[in-house]
Amino acid sequence: MSGREGWRVGKVRCVALAAMLPVFGWSLGARAQDPATAPEPSVAAVSEAAEAEKPAEVSVEMFTVNNTWMMVATFLVFIMHLGFATVETGLNRAKNATNILFKNTMIPAIGLLTYALLGFNLMYPGDGNWILGKFLGFGGFGISTDEAGVTSAYNAGYTYWTDFLFQGMFAATAATIVSGAVCERIKLKSFLVFSTLYVALVYPWVGSWKWGGGWLNDMGFHDFAGSTLVHSVGGWAALVGAIMVGPRLGKYANGAVRPIMGHNLPLVVIGVFLLWLGWFGFNGGSVLTAEAGSVSFVLVTTSLAASAGAVGAMLTSWFVQKKPDLTMVLNGVLAGLVGITAGADVVSVPASVIIGLVAGVLVVLSVLGMDRIRVDDPVGAVSVHLVCGVWGTLAVGIWGEGKSFTVQLLGVAAYAVACVVAALALFGIVKAIMGLRVSKEEEVLGLDVGEHGMEAYPDFQGFLTK
Repeated sequence: MSGREGWRVGKVRCVALAAMLPVFGWSLGARAQDPATAPEPSVAAVSEAAEAEKPAEVSVEMFTVNNTWMMVATFLVFIMHLGFATVETGLNRAKNATNILFKNTMIPAIGLLTYALLGFNLMYPGDGNWILGKFLGFGGFGISTDEAGVTSAYNAGYTYWTDFLFQGMFAATAATIVSGAVCERIKLKSFLVFSTLYVALVYPWVGSWKWGGGWLNDMGFHDFAGSTLVHSVGGWAALVGAIMVGPRLGKYANGAVRPIMGHNLPLVVIGVFLLWLGWFGFNGGSVLTAEAGSVSFVLVTTSLAASAGAVGAMLTSWFVQKKPDLTMVLNGVLAGLVGITAGADVVSVPASVIIGLVAGVLVVLSVLGMDRIRVDDPVGAVSVHLVCGVWGTLAVGIWGEGKSFTVQLLGVAAYAVACVVAALALFGIVKAIMGLRVSKEEEVLGLDVGEHGMEAYPDFQGFLTK
């Protein structure tokens, strides 16, 4: 069952079906009688049956189960922001730790506020609110529903508020991806302005093309939980940002690539495992019901792809670099997770292993390739989220039953054009007005002191006490 297939009316059909399945050994919905033995229905029975066909009529028990699972999934996606923060911090130098933590604290806050203001209704405008065909739609500012917190025609499976919060957690992820690619040298104000505009306008606009029932959805494009809609949307902006802000001082000197090591690998490991945990909500919650079989299947394909990604990255790193690189293996886990996110619901279990394995190989080759073309990406964000996001989306066209590779390729190209143009425009405007890069002196000293006047590890650095 697809995560966001079809638009929200499609979700109603899914939860209505789920409500008819037995849960924990007892029935949550009415079961049809054998036509041969069923009595002639009375007028009252016909009326009751008609009422039961309404989208909002799911059992109280199933509604509660669905809503509880979606809230748990929301919590898991929320904790992913801590994972991103720890991964990014650990892979960079100690003198920039406070700056990175600050950005990763502000991103979900900005994301939720802008999503409430306009993002939610820009991404899910509703059938009657499309402005340019199904290319752009807007349902109005703010979020609201009926007094009970449920809009019946909107989603019968769980509350409107839960739906908003779950989708809002995804919104900030795109900006988080950008943060990792431009860290250690971008101005804080410039990054925050870009992030606000990108999350508020670009992410929900292009997201509406598929999850909002837009033109790509009508063509049959499939992206279950966001290999393209979340990860490559952030990845394209990360690539543009890394190129426009330029490499860190000393990264590429005299024709050689100089490694700039992160300061805390244990922190990176903690972050990756937090992200892996959070992905159970990211993908599992995207089923949009608590239907046991569908959720369980998605969790299995997700975990196997992550595991295969780690193995693929380990083998590739060991072969190419002659020694196994922990950071490559950790990015391999994330690569497998990003790769399977588009098709976790429609590819087979063996295919999920292949998708993850290939993603693990690709992420190592991409990280090394980015350095060859002098694109400085300190955490491998472009390689993990863009390269493997594109791979995972195309993989749906290879292994997804009934899915078209051509349509998947068209979707990838459409998102590439829209996101690159939007990122270039936004970064260009910010650069012209505010500038993008900190001064050479500030970069050498560290953004913690230059931007914040504080340090993450004052007992070890002591800049401010001198």
